[in-house]
Amino acid sequence: MRTIPLGKSGLQVPVIAVGCMRLNRLSVAEARDFLHGALEQGANFFDHADIYGGGECETLFAKALEMTPSVREKLILQSKCGIRKGMFDFSKEHILSSVDGILKRLQTDYLDVLLLHRPDTLMEPEEVAEAFDILYASGKVRHFGVSNQDPYTIQLLKKYVRQPIVANQLQLSLTNATMITQSMNMNMLDDMAVDRDNGVLNFCRLHDITIQPWSPFQFGFFEGVFLGNEKFATLNAKVSELAQKYGVSETTIVMAWLLRHPAKFQPVTGTMNKTRLAECIKASEVTLSREDWYALYLAAGHRLP
Repeated sequence: MRTIPLGKSGLQVPVIAVGCMRLNRLSVAEARDFLHGALEQGANFFDHADIYGGGECETLFAKALEMTPSVREKLILQSKCGIRKGMFDFSKEHILSSVDGILKRLQTDYLDVLLLHRPDTLMEPEEVAEAFDILYASGKVRHFGVSNQDPYTIQLLKKYVRQPIVANQLQLSLTNATMITQSMNMNMLDDMAVDRDNGVLNFCRLHDITIQPWSPFQFGFFEGVFLGNEKFATLNAKVSELAQKYGVSETTIVMAWLLRHPAKFQPVTGTMNKTRLAECIKASEVTLSREDWYALYLAAGHRLP
């Protein structure tokens, strides 16, 4: 699979990340089959979080792959921490204890990447910096990032944190594309001109922070997928047309739309189906024309000023 740099980490990572949020829906045997299938296709970047399945997803991941040093060296592991029941918590104590739990469940000595999971408005950036320094110096975490954070929150972190912020995981899909639509409708008197993202797309590009789109097939906030959904008839008709044109699946076309953007996104999949994952990975071989990219954008209900 094609690779891209992950921010300023020095890591070359697959353009498709394998999300493990739903891994605990599988048996050990099913998980083993799925994960080995991913690795066979060059998909060795796995995205976790300590809250996924209450930690069960990380535990099952390590059990299914029978984690050993030789297996570990083939993987790029990313996990997230900071979400607790009814709150967010970026305290030094919570970050450090969360990472210890993650490492124990994944049966590894280190994470390649740790993301702060959503913004904590009670964050003390000095505490985060202390936690990151301890984790980095101990070798427990090699690189750091965030999720769902706007430019000013990232700048506040960067004022204190010495390690580069290498990734920002953000919701982005054909139907949830405010970070793209706003900039193209700037200074217009319509809803698409409303700035909901504080210019995060160009901010991340300017600061070499890789955007990792999550829920690339979802509309709303986990309301469902738009592929095959009658609510999005125009979009599905265009996706189907382009799938035939490029000789790939509709899933591949949707993922190729994200990969066509020059920001060099690294979408995070959510599927636990080997066939569908292969269709996502196939998108790394497809380059949509400018005309087809915009045709999909318009079919999704977005407008050009």
